[in-house]
Amino acid sequence: MIALDLIGIGTGNPRHLTLQAIDAINAADLILIPTKGAEKDDLAGLRRQICADVLTNPATNVAEFALPVRNPAIADYRARVDAWHDAIAALWVETIRANLGNGTRVAFLVWGDPSLYDSTLRIADRVAALLPLKVCVTPGITSIQALTAAHAIPLNEINGPVVVTTGRQIRDNGFPDGADTAVVMLDGELSFRALDPEGLHIWWTGYAGMANEISISGAVAEVTQTIADTRAKARDAHGWIMDIYLLRRSASR
Repeated sequence: MIALDLIGIGTGNPRHLTLQAIDAINAADLILIPTKGAEKDDLAGLRRQICADVLTNPATNVAEFALPVRNPAIADYRARVDAWHDAIAALWVETIRANLGNGTRVAFLVWGDPSLYDSTLRIADRVAALLPLKVCVTPGITSIQALTAAHAIPLNEINGPVVVTTGRQIRDNGFPDGADTAVVMLDGELSFRALDPEGLHIWWTGYAGMANEISISGAVAEVTQTIADTRAKARDAHGWIMDIYLLRRSASR
């Protein structure tokens, strides 16, 4: 039986690592590090740096593998994602078989926390269908926590509900019904621009928790262009961007 440890490593700041995460890293016989090409090499580089900083077990092997890309020929979004996850799981199995040897513990370092808008657990389910596997999770600091910390704001209003959603949902369905606050993740299109800005306030952060963190807040009607320009400039400079934002109706403020 192989123990697969999915270790939340926070949102980009190595200081976000918990003691539990450090223990899990050092208990591993094999650590898997995905790479996403030269333009996103700093993502793999952070994982490498974490291992260099906290990995003290000389017996632990570190293996890298290149992540496949989604197949644009598959028109249906869910089918495209499922096929992508299948391909990733196959690479996990291949890399584990080639590098685990006689070991029994495999670790994968997950941005933020494995439970929040992350597909690592779903990929692990696919791997478990191919290898004898027991999955363990070490929680990490989420991008939501990094966002609210960056702006020094509470996540919720007093007794107020919060919806965590995606840019696709905002574009298709508008501001979530029944909520004062919405946290929007996985949004490459700044989808809040599709909403009526009247009465909406936004707290936006790019590279939350990282050394190059950028934060902007204000009334949506006033800061939309600033956010768009800042985001585009940062993406050009780094080749990629991860951002997250919180929207709140002013009526509840």
